[in-house]
Amino acid sequence: QGQLVESGGGLVRSGDSLRLSCARSLAGYLMAWFRQAPGKEREFVAGISYKGGNIYYGDSVRGRFTISRDNAKNTMYLQMNSLKPEDTAVYYCAAASIIPGGRVADENQYDYWGQGTQVSVSS
Repeated sequence: QGQLVESGGGLVRSGDSLRLSCARSLAGYLMAWFRQAPGKEREFVAGISYKGGNIYYGDSVRGRFTISRDNAKNTMYLQMNSLKPEDTAVYYCAAASIIPGGRVADENQYDYWGQGTQVSVSS
């Protein structure tokens, strides 16, 4: 199982959209996106079960971001719309084999992490 690799980050303006990709997503694993802004703790953004039947969002992105995955391509995506300056952060993808109920937002439950991709939103 290869390392997770994020891509798609960049510098955009408030209100713009970006789509992040996470290559080498893992078969059978729950996948998620986290983000970390300077001086802040890592924050859960969104998660998706292997078959996509269960999807989770953090409160700050619900309604603006959409998580999806294409298992045939071993790739997970995060479509980010209506971006705000407070969305500025390094975005990480993560994979977990088993997560106890209700703990999808707990970063300690994840087994594999990517190196991150920077998203910067100007006002």
